[in-house]
Amino acid sequence: MTDPNLIEIPYGDHSVISLHSAGLNIAGIMTPVDVSGALSVETALRAALDRPIGSPTLQCLGEPGDEYLIVADDMTRETPVAAMTAVVAESLSAAGVSDCQIKVLIATGTHRPMTDAEILERFGEELTQRFEICNHDYQTSTLTDLGLTDNGTPISVNQRVLDADVVIGMSSIVPHHIPGYSGGSKIIQPGVSGEPTTASTHMFSAVSDTQILGMVESPVRREMEEVAARAGLTAILNTTLNARGEMVDAFFGDPKAAFRAGTKASRRIYGLDAPSNVDIVIAGSHPCDIEFWQAHKSLFPAAQMVRPGGTIIVVAPCPEGVAMTHDDVLNYADQTYSRIRDLVDAGAVHDPVGASNAVAWSRIREFADISLVSGGISAEDCRALGFRPFESLDDALGDARRRLGKDASVAVMTHAPDTLPIPVN
Repeated sequence: MTDPNLIEIPYGDHSVISLHSAGLNIAGIMTPVDVSGALSVETALRAALDRPIGSPTLQCLGEPGDEYLIVADDMTRETPVAAMTAVVAESLSAAGVSDCQIKVLIATGTHRPMTDAEILERFGEELTQRFEICNHDYQTSTLTDLGLTDNGTPISVNQRVLDADVVIGMSSIVPHHIPGYSGGSKIIQPGVSGEPTTASTHMFSAVSDTQILGMVESPVRREMEEVAARAGLTAILNTTLNARGEMVDAFFGDPKAAFRAGTKASRRIYGLDAPSNVDIVIAGSHPCDIEFWQAHKSLFPAAQMVRPGGTIIVVAPCPEGVAMTHDDVLNYADQTYSRIRDLVDAGAVHDPVGASNAVAWSRIREFADISLVSGGISAEDCRALGFRPFESLDDALGDARRRLGKDASVAVMTHAPDTLPIPVN
C-alpha cells in the first residue's frame, strides 16, 4: 500500500529521494499535470508536418538541390530528436531530397560537446550512418559575425547554419527563466551561437527586474528571434513533453508562430497553481540533472514561491559536477551581486556566459538562503557557489526548520526546472 505521507522526488533517471511529510507544514506539492504521451510519436510528428503553422509545408520550403540543416537539441534535453529527425528525413525523401543533402548540427550552446557514443545513443545507428551529425562547439566551431541586433547584441553564428539553404530547428517547449520558454529560436541562440551572443542575452535576463519565466513576449525572446532570423532559421519542429519525458504533441512551421502555439500547450502541462511566501521550498532538479549548469534552473521557480529570508533546497545529482565548460564560476560565484557585476564591468571575468548565471544566482541568494543536496558536487564547490551543502534532504530540511521554526511552511516541486508557478495567494 502506498504511504500517503511519502513524497518522491526524482533524482536522476533511475532514482528517487523520498520525503516523509508527516509532521511537516506542507504548503503545496507541485508536479506537472499528468498528461498521456502521444499514442504514436511518429504519427503525431507527421500530423504536425501536415498542418504547418504560419508557413508552407516542409516539402515546399526548399528548391531542388538545396542543402538542409537540422539543428537539434543535445542530451541535456528530453526532446525525441531521433524520431523527429527520422520523420523529417522521411518527408524530405518523399519530395526527392537525398540523404547527402541533409546534415544535423547538435545545438550544444555552451555545454560540452556530445561524445560519439552519446550521439550514437541519442540518434541511433541508422541515422548516424545515414547523415553527417556533428556538434556545435562554441569554442572551436567556425563562427560568422553578423553584426548587431537593433538592441546592440553582437551576433555570431555557426557557419554551418549560414551555409544551409533550409534550416529546421528541433527542440521542446518548457518554461525557462532566460527567455520565458525554451524552444523556437532558442535553438539558434544560444544553441549554435558564439559566446559573445550568448553572454549578452543571458546577462540581459540576469539583470532584468522583470520576471521572465513563463513570459512569451519577453525582451530576451525578441533578441533570440532577431538572431535566428539573421541566421536564416527557416522553420521549427517543436514538441511538448510530459513529466515522464514522453512527447505529448508537436508543432511545425514558422519559428515565431509555431513556437507561440506550442507555449499554450506547454503552459497547460507545466503551469501550476502555487503558494507564495513559503518558508522552505524544496526543488528537485529533474530532468535537468547532469550538472549544476542545468540543475540551477530549479532556483528560478523556487524563488517565485519562497518568502524573503526563507530557504530554497535544491535536490540535484549533478554527476558531472558544477559545470563542465564553466568551472571558472567557482572563483567568484559566492560574491555579492554588485561585486560580480563590478568584476564583469572591469573585464576581470574570462567567461561572460558563466558570469551571467553567477549574477542570477547571487540575486536569488541575496533574497533567500540556498541549500544543496547533491552527490556530484563537493561541499567545497557548494560553498564556492555560496550555498549550504548537505548530504541528505532530511539534513537540509532539518537545518532549515531549526533556523526558521518547526512550523515553517514547506512546498515541494518534484520537477522544478520545468515548473511554472502561478500564484494563488
